[in-house]
Amino acid sequence: MSPGSSTESYPAIARIGLRKNPGKNLNQVTCPDRDSNPGHLVSQPDALTVTPQIKMTSNMTSEGTSSHSFYVLFGWLDFTLFLTMLAISTLIGIYFGFWGKKEETPKEYLHGGKTMSALPVAVSLVTSHISGITVMGSPSEIFRYGTLYWFFSLTLITVAFINYYLYLPVFYELQLTSTYEYLEKRFNHRVRVMASVLYTIYLLLYVPIVVYAPALVLSQVSGVNLHYITMGTSILCIFYTMLGGLKAVVWTDFLQGIVMMSSSLTVMVLGIMYAGGLGTVLQRNIDGGRFRFQFGLSPLERMSLCTVIIGGTAQRMGTAGVNQAIVQKFMALPTYAKAKQALIMFAIGVIAIEAVSCFTGIVIYAIYYDCDPLAAQIITKPDQLATLYVMEVAGSVPGLPGLFVAGIFSAALSTMSSSLNSLGATLFEDFVKPCFKTNLSDATTNKIIKCVVIGIGGACLCVVLLVDKLGSILQLTFVVGGVTTGAMLGLFTFGIFIPRGNSKGALAGSICSLLYMSWIVVGSQWAMSDGRIQMPVLPTSVEGCDFNVTIPEPPPRPEGADEGVFVLFRVSFVYYTFMGILVVVGVGTIVSLLTEAPGLDKMNPAFFSPIVRRYVKKHKKAADEMAEAKLMHMY
Repeated sequence: MSPGSSTESYPAIARIGLRKNPGKNLNQVTCPDRDSNPGHLVSQPDALTVTPQIKMTSNMTSEGTSSHSFYVLFGWLDFTLFLTMLAISTLIGIYFGFWGKKEETPKEYLHGGKTMSALPVAVSLVTSHISGITVMGSPSEIFRYGTLYWFFSLTLITVAFINYYLYLPVFYELQLTSTYEYLEKRFNHRVRVMASVLYTIYLLLYVPIVVYAPALVLSQVSGVNLHYITMGTSILCIFYTMLGGLKAVVWTDFLQGIVMMSSSLTVMVLGIMYAGGLGTVLQRNIDGGRFRFQFGLSPLERMSLCTVIIGGTAQRMGTAGVNQAIVQKFMALPTYAKAKQALIMFAIGVIAIEAVSCFTGIVIYAIYYDCDPLAAQIITKPDQLATLYVMEVAGSVPGLPGLFVAGIFSAALSTMSSSLNSLGATLFEDFVKPCFKTNLSDATTNKIIKCVVIGIGGACLCVVLLVDKLGSILQLTFVVGGVTTGAMLGLFTFGIFIPRGNSKGALAGSICSLLYMSWIVVGSQWAMSDGRIQMPVLPTSVEGCDFNVTIPEPPPRPEGADEGVFVLFRVSFVYYTFMGILVVVGVGTIVSLLTEAPGLDKMNPAFFSPIVRRYVKKHKKAADEMAEAKLMHMY
């Protein structure tokens, strides 16, 4: 095919072209040895010098930077499948809002009337837990740093056991509308408000990032303005969450989870075939040093098996153990046996999807092992690797790129819908309800919660419009999670496992954790931004690129880098949640020991984990016997 061929010849494949004037027709640019696959993606700078062999050179500006135009376009079938997915999600919300069994009470709206079955709840849990950041970020992580990240998924096995035997029994037995209601019963209202504030801040910052990441992909493959995409999908998600309640969220998540898993698996298999088979994929990764099993014990290493086991388990517990969006769905099941089934399926599902995402990173390396798209400036951000790979590998399969992007978008929509539903419950119970002196009817309460959902969605939408101005998506995600997740998990751990703990200790511990982790996160990010902390990636090659590549020299590393940075700022980001937990429990225990002890004899043993209840019941029994003996002595 000649370079002058019209782009209309391949409506469903990746297209790259000179784009000084977006209104003009663009030409297909291919590489000679890959003309048989029209989905091959090539980036063109604003000034191109093309030889008969279709070589590419970079146009360096006076500032020493290279300007590129990179875009990929959907065909009509891709758009049809993608829009069909959004339409079905909307129809599910309309069905449960108008024709399904009415959710008249807050419990029914937030817990689905406790008539949900284990399978759709489990798939919904998986889909809401796996965001578009995971689907896009995991392949990039494997490509650049190796397979150590893959061991994160295995921590779900440990987390499932811990959650089932230690944490979930407390929430399920108490049957609370909000997980933070537990903190009020265990401590007092101020502790509950503290946790709700942490959770609200976390979601208001995290959800926009989750929505922004796949919107960036859709903008690249559609040519539609990024902000229009984020606005439209956010409004759609708010609509079906507000209208249908938890049932709409669960059944929409179920559909989106099936699409995400099937499309990801299909693209991975196609990639293996495209690279030359499984043996070729594995051998190229072995030769490139991508299979890593680093057993380092130093917390200063970016990632090792020890880091993943300790820090990864704590991080997973924070997002999958005490997270309101996760626990709320377990509450929707009629029996604890069903909750156990859902928990097991949830762990298996997350491990399976993350395995597919991580192995996709291995396949991506096998395809680009001799032409790193980032180093060759075909793409400008690591998170664009997955899109580049899909459009090259699956571009010749009509509709598959659209289905894959729909899967990525589904993960984001699922996370957003679950978060809106759970945060609506939290804000109503902790901030709206106390403002009313009289008891509200169920119908009024239900309407207020739906209005809260609309308000939260609007706030998230406003933040989405600012995310692209706030720097790196992953860096922003680490900052949000590192500051708040440890403090939240620490509060619940302190209350569930420390009978001696009191409200003063809980407040002191959570505040200290918030301030301490904020200091560490800000300090480490500042050191990374000015180059004093650097995380070198594994080596890549551009020798196999079909165009000329000029790789700019990396910026000089400051003298004394790393060694001159305060040691706590150099601790791996994987440990942030674990560190936050230690601060809450440590400070909380010390303050509790120095202040008045709580009255264990008056406490409900259900407030504590099953392994601690024995001690509480024994203490309560002893106190009752002592009171009875005193009473008998008086008479």
